[in-house]
Amino acid sequence: MSVQFEGYERRIAKIEKALKEYGIESLEAARDLCLSKGVNVEEIVKGVQPIAFENAVWAYTLGAAIAFKKGSKDAAEAAENIGIGLQAFCIPGSVADSREVGLGHGNLAAMLLREETKCFCFLAGHESFAAAEGAIGIAKTANKVRKEPLRVILNGLGKDAAYIISRINGFTYVETEYDYYTGDLKIVCEKAFSNGPKAAVKCYGADDVSEGVAVMIKEGVDVSITGNSTNPTRFQHPVAGTYKKWAIEHGRKYFSVASGGGTGRTLHPDNMAAGPASYGMTDTMGRMHGDAQFAGSSSVPAHVEMMGLIGMGNNPMVGASVAVAVAVSQAK
Repeated sequence: MSVQFEGYERRIAKIEKALKEYGIESLEAARDLCLSKGVNVEEIVKGVQPIAFENAVWAYTLGAAIAFKKGSKDAAEAAENIGIGLQAFCIPGSVADSREVGLGHGNLAAMLLREETKCFCFLAGHESFAAAEGAIGIAKTANKVRKEPLRVILNGLGKDAAYIISRINGFTYVETEYDYYTGDLKIVCEKAFSNGPKAAVKCYGADDVSEGVAVMIKEGVDVSITGNSTNPTRFQHPVAGTYKKWAIEHGRKYFSVASGGGTGRTLHPDNMAAGPASYGMTDTMGRMHGDAQFAGSSSVPAHVEMMGLIGMGNNPMVGASVAVAVAVSQAK
């Protein structure tokens, strides 16, 4: 039976062009190439987000095959090449296509696999299980190829929420207390809920934006991705923007990724008929601080699919991109 996946007709022309460009006969041939190297892409992708669509599996399969064909010399280069496969799956004329989100995901994963990046933050991540899925994907794989382990943190609104997500996922919950008078952030306690790589993920819950920014400064976040979930205007976008200002003033490099809403998403979107030009409020805020802007929900596969990329949340995609890149770099 021939390959089938969501949005096949709208995607296949671009995919076939990419297959031809890299000398791959078909998507089946791409899968066979990956399996012959001991890389089961479907297992990796579904292992990060079990509810990911079939087109996500095939997009990563194509990306991994391209990475093999191009002879990627390390995991970071493999990640960039995986981005080419993801981009080939973007529907022409869509929000994801115009923002080159596929390439963006590849480049972000590459950044997390390079030694210059010390700390990565899912900003407002603890509100969403998808952020946890992404964090687990990174924690389990990135450090296999890095000399210095990548520190991964989740930073979101509310200490109770941070505690619960830590307990469920086996992360380390970090309880903080912020002194508004002095601007000092104090660690009250740290509680690890497992012993393995998941415990290396630190989960913070803040009372407000000021405390959230203080967490970013304390951890020295180099790269972050905002969610667009429960508190986009109250927490994640203001924290990213305020920390960006602090980083510029203090000569620190900080790369901010906005998991932007895109068409018809979150808080009075206007001119929805305008496709890629459509602005919702969270989309607008993401454009104010983002060095790169993704499209669609940080967690919901169907919404990222609606933006023209693939059916997988942006946060899990970060984990999948890193995991597939590492698998390619360590292949037989």
